Amino acid sequence: MCIRVGERKRKDFQKAVWVFCVTAIAGGLAIGGGQQASSAEASPAKEASGGGPEAKRLGPPEVAPVIIGKRRFEVMPWGKERGLGQNGGYIAAFDTVSGKELWVLKVYDTAYDPALEEDVQDVFIASMTKALLSDKLHITDEKGRKYTVDPDTRSVEFDWSIRH
Repeated sequence: MCIRVGERKRKDFQKAVWVFCVTAIAGGLAIGGGQQASSAEASPAKEASGGGPEAKRLGPPEVAPVIIGKRRFEVMPWGKERGLGQNGGYIAAFDTVSGKELWVLKVYDTAYDPALEEDVQDVFIASMTKALLSDKLHITDEKGRKYTVDPDTRSVEFDWSIRH
């Protein structure tokens, strides 16, 4: 049986479209996990308008606390809830015995463009680890920028060795 060139191209195109669709659907399920936001996470404004919850971006990444000596360091993703100038970029130190918050430190600034929605501009801390040879913290934000925090002096150094 002889297949014409035009028919072969059409079949190849159909196969490519099918593979793309299956891949896109599978990728969407893997990212979203098929889970819906709970009612506690839903936007009150969106619900008031009659629509369901709608996420504009993924929430901040989960970052495990780091313990150094008698202090526990935690990432504070929601700075604006505490009256701070931005979401993301803050860490807090706690006494491991009493649980009392000792201090809050801004690691980096986020510049907000007033022409855009603020929530899509938030830059959260993606990782925080203890340095191997010192009691400093290594912090990386969602954009891949790296910082070193000295908890004793509460100073922050930007890692210029990384290309940005």
